Amino acid sequence: MTKLTLAQASAIISGALAEAATLKCRPLTVAVLDDGGHVKALHRQDGSEHLRPRIAEGKAWGALGMGRSSRKIGEQAREHLPFFTGLVGASDGRTISSAGGVIFTDGAGVVLGAVGISGDTSDRDEACALAGIAAAGLKVAPDP
Repeated sequence: MTKLTLAQASAIISGALAEAATLKCRPLTVAVLDDGGHVKALHRQDGSEHLRPRIAEGKAWGALGMGRSSRKIGEQAREHLPFFTGLVGASDGRTISSAGGVIFTDGAGVVLGAVGISGDTSDRDEACALAGIAAAGLKVAPDP
């Protein structure tokens, strides 16, 4: 059984922050969770606001819990608001339905975890998440 390693989580963070530097993003927080939704690694850049770790974790945690990116969750939330209002309650407020949370897999398609990023616009957070996954040599899980 394949498990997320600290080296992989660290590579995701490094790749995400390299992309953030290229894009000249505001200070980011990057949270990498394992397949059980537990924090494997978290990095909060200097100047990243104090709520950013919870937001980054919420993007990743919600993605894992629903089996789709936080962008997709947000799109579906606009169409099915009562369900997603209940989802936030059922997750004790931990699910964040804004782009920046992405599930990743190994080469065989086994889900290893998710990365969540917060600090800039949601689109830029997501771009950094995708870059981090690629830098670690992992794959983005397809959205259903």
